[in-house]
Amino acid sequence: MAAVLLWLFSLGALLYSSGAQKNYDDLPETYRKGVDLALKMVNSLSSVQHHFLFYKSVEKSATEPGFDVSYILHHFLLRATRCQKGTVETAGCQFRDDRPPIDCTVCYKTYRGEIEPEPKPYVHCIQKPALTLGMMNSRRMQCSAVGCNSGAITLLSSIGNE
Repeated sequence: MAAVLLWLFSLGALLYSSGAQKNYDDLPETYRKGVDLALKMVNSLSSVQHHFLFYKSVEKSATEPGFDVSYILHHFLLRATRCQKGTVETAGCQFRDDRPPIDCTVCYKTYRGEIEPEPKPYVHCIQKPALTLGMMNSRRMQCSAVGCNSGAITLLSSIGNE
């Protein structure tokens, strides 16, 4: 009986931990690239002791003016896991519930699915309790600046008066 309970517990833990990766895997590729930028930044901080993973999206938007160009805005949460920083195989990493999530916003331009270096992608992540209204307004302004040229290429769609 104890062996059956242990087996069920192990199966449940495996399914629970794989949910973290499933949330990430369910994102479209263009959004995953932005999450990767944020994860790289957060996991590289010297003060971070645990490995962070994508938890959930708060807001997603994409503007596609044409010609394989997209402007992406993604607001999401990262959570600390029980794995140590630098963990390569994250399939067994379980989320920690005793730490506040990291609130991230990323904005960037893609061309043919790849993030463009110009305008420079904007990445802002902070622990959720420390996020202020001023920071949220700053995020909005920074994201507007990243997508400020989005109307420029529509000029090419003019067909004239023939």
